[in-house]
Amino acid sequence: MNHALDLAERPARDEAPEYFFQYVDKVPVGDIRDTLEAQAATTLAYLGSIPEGRTLDRYAPGKWSVREVVGHINDTERVFVFRAFWFARGLEAPLPGFDQDAAVSAAGCDSRPWESLIAEFQAVRSATTTLFRHLPPEAWSRKGVASERTVSVRALAFVTAGHVEHHLRLLRERYGLG
Repeated sequence: MNHALDLAERPARDEAPEYFFQYVDKVPVGDIRDTLEAQAATTLAYLGSIPEGRTLDRYAPGKWSVREVVGHINDTERVFVFRAFWFARGLEAPLPGFDQDAAVSAAGCDSRPWESLIAEFQAVRSATTTLFRHLPPEAWSRKGVASERTVSVRALAFVTAGHVEHHLRLLRERYGLG
């Protein structure tokens, strides 16, 4: 396996459930570790540009607030990266699914200061990039089962970046935070 080439190419369709490719396909070609690091800077700048007065906005009744979206981004990145860690370390036990709505409901993001959610994104992404920067080459091709579906470590890195892109696009388009 050519380590550098693999990290610059999108995962093959057999490396993740088809559903995840809505995220994977949003990631530009290039070393995924560099992509995640660059995305951290652009995401922090974007989130920092959102006026605090807009962070409780919802684009429709029953939809998440801007703060809840960012809390969801943070929580979901933790989940994806924990899965990547688990599989990269060769642990074989299947991992459970993740109920994003239950997590958002329990997180209490609307009562948190906006800046704390931005700082949390920065801390979570720092941990993410540190893990991915230091994985041994053979770890990237390892696979495991999460939510009753097989996924590779490499695919999870791409899903992590693509998931953020997905939600930033929704904040711009549906919330009008362009």
